[in-house]
Amino acid sequence: MPNNKRKNQGNKNKEVTMTPSNEKDTPIQDYEDDDIEEMQEGDLKKLIRTLRSSQKQIFELQKSLMDKIENLSRENEILRRNQNETKQLVQQETGIVTEVKNSIDQMKNTIESLTNRMGEAEERISDLEDREQERIQSDQRKEEEIRNLKHIVGNLQDTIKKTNIRVLGVPEGMEKEKGLEGLFNEILAENFPGLEKDREILVQEAHRTPNKHDQKRSSPRHIVIKLSTVKHKEKILKCAREKRQITLRGSPIRLTADFSSETLQARREWRDIAQVLREKNCQPRILYPAKLSFVNEGEIKTFHSKQKLKEFAATRPALQKKLKDVLHTETKKHGHQYERR
Repeated sequence: MPNNKRKNQGNKNKEVTMTPSNEKDTPIQDYEDDDIEEMQEGDLKKLIRTLRSSQKQIFELQKSLMDKIENLSRENEILRRNQNETKQLVQQETGIVTEVKNSIDQMKNTIESLTNRMGEAEERISDLEDREQERIQSDQRKEEEIRNLKHIVGNLQDTIKKTNIRVLGVPEGMEKEKGLEGLFNEILAENFPGLEKDREILVQEAHRTPNKHDQKRSSPRHIVIKLSTVKHKEKILKCAREKRQITLRGSPIRLTADFSSETLQARREWRDIAQVLREKNCQPRILYPAKLSFVNEGEIKTFHSKQKLKEFAATRPALQKKLKDVLHTETKKHGHQYERR
C-alpha cells in the first residue's frame, strides 16, 4: 500500500510540468516517478514550495495580463468613443463648412443681384439726369424764346404806339360835352397856346384805356391820343417837359408817351435812380424806349442797363457816392428776386 500511494503521488507529480515565472527563477526539473520515490522528505517539501510559488506567480501573471487586457479594452473603448466623437465633430464641422459655403454662395448671389440692381438704378438715374438736363435746357430755350417774343411784341406795340400820347388825371365823364379830341385841343389851348394854331397837329384817334370802366377804381382811366406823326408827339411832350405843370380847367394832369407794358416796366425801373440824380442836379431823362440819360461832369451820359451804369459809376467816385444807396438797394432787390426764383 505505501508503495502504491507513493506511485499515485508520483503519477500526480509527474503530470505537473512547471514553467519559470520569470527569467531569474531557476527552471524546475522534470522528475521521473522513480526519482520522486527516491527523493527524501525535505526535497519533496522543497519541490512542493517551488510548485506553490510557481503557481502563485502564474496567478499573478494571469491577473496582470487580465488587468492589461482590461486596460487595453478600456483604452480601446475610449479610442472608439473618441473616434466616434471626432467623426461626429468632423461631420458637424463639415456641415458647418457646407452651411458657410452655402451662405457665402447666397451672399455672392445677393451681392451680384444688388450690383446688377445698382447698375440698373445708376443707368436709370443717369437717364433721368439726362432727361432733366434736356428739360432744363428746353425750358431755358422756351424762356429765352418767350423773352424774345415778348421783346418783339413789345417792340411792335411800341411801334404802333409811337405816335401816341397818354393823358393822365382827366376825370371820368368830362369828355361828354366835347369828346376826347375836343378835350385834347382844350389842353393844348390852355397850356400851349402856340401849338393850338398848328394845323398840322391832327388827332387820328382818341379813347380811354381800359375800355371798360371799373366803378371800384378810384383813379380815372387814361386817355390815349393817337397823332398823325411822331414829330408832333415829341413836340408836344417837349413843351410839356418845359412847362412842367400841365392843367385842364385848372386841375393838374400829366402828359406822357404811350408805351407797351414791357417798356413801361423797364422805364419804371429807372425811377428811383432818376429821382436821386434829379436831386443832385444831374438833369436825368428817360429816353425812348427805356434808356437813362443824365449830365455827369459836364457830359451827357446814356445807359441802356443798370449793370452798365454800375460799371461806369465804379470808375467815377463822385458819381458812385451819389448813387451808393440807390444802387445798393437795387442790388439787394434783385438778389431777393433771384432767391425767389
